[in-house]
Amino acid sequence: MLECHELTKTYGSRDILKNVSFSVGEVGCVGFLGANGAGKTTTIRILTGLARPTSGVVKVAWLDVTQDMNQISHVIGYCPQNPAFYQDMTGQEWMHWVGGLFQLDKKTIRSKTEELLKLCHIYDAKDRSIGSYSGGMKQMLAIAQALINSPKVLILDEPVSALDPMGRKDVLTLIERLKDQMLIFMSTHILDDIERVADHIIMIKNGEIYMSSSMKQIQKDYVQPVIEFQLDKKSAELVTMLNGLDWVEECIDTGETYQVRVSDKRAALKELPGLITDTGGILLHYQLSKLTLEDIFLKVVNA
Repeated sequence: MLECHELTKTYGSRDILKNVSFSVGEVGCVGFLGANGAGKTTTIRILTGLARPTSGVVKVAWLDVTQDMNQISHVIGYCPQNPAFYQDMTGQEWMHWVGGLFQLDKKTIRSKTEELLKLCHIYDAKDRSIGSYSGGMKQMLAIAQALINSPKVLILDEPVSALDPMGRKDVLTLIERLKDQMLIFMSTHILDDIERVADHIIMIKNGEIYMSSSMKQIQKDYVQPVIEFQLDKKSAELVTMLNGLDWVEECIDTGETYQVRVSDKRAALKELPGLITDTGGILLHYQLSKLTLEDIFLKVVNA
């Protein structure tokens, strides 16, 4: 449904995108991750037809963005990071206006407006001016607007970054509901959200694709057990000793706790408590956790 093959984008002498290639399927949620300046926004602008590639092939719903943009505009929905509205319009008026831009008939516009405003939980505010909407309501209206043409691909650029916890929860619940019906391509810095809703992850670094993999495969390849514990007193001797063991990948003192990343969970759970007490430490806290997507992302960015 989305395909980039050796996509490049150059501004002056600066290469923003360097032979970017990836391909994703017809439904599900794709998390598009990268640090600031990595090339996420440029990629999204090309996918939506707001910028042209310097070279390479880019297809959306099997249509070439350099040749078929008029057709592509009818199969994609786009929600920018900072959506803009005519503030004096009501939510309903705005949806009718957007439907008109897609040349939908009046009956379809009315039915789609009602359906989408209800789906996005802002139907009760349909007759209020958009200027009176909260930030979360405006974000929901932007998503409703992006869905009015029944797209096959929904592109979301930082859809929850400015929202409070309740607003984020509403948007994520909506994404989970929609991803079985279309492909959602979502850029965000909030990695906990991506971990919750994404089926596939693409990481971009310095204009190049660093990783493109299913969430299940990433968890299998990268997620290692981590044992976190807290002692009654500091012990540099313990850190040195643990870092010398075969089943310890890394032991670090975070300041408040110790974190031990292990390659053999069974050996760790069996031997670690005894090793701690042998050095004279008293355990105040002990738990088994795992590397999160944020941990993996930071490793990629700092590599």
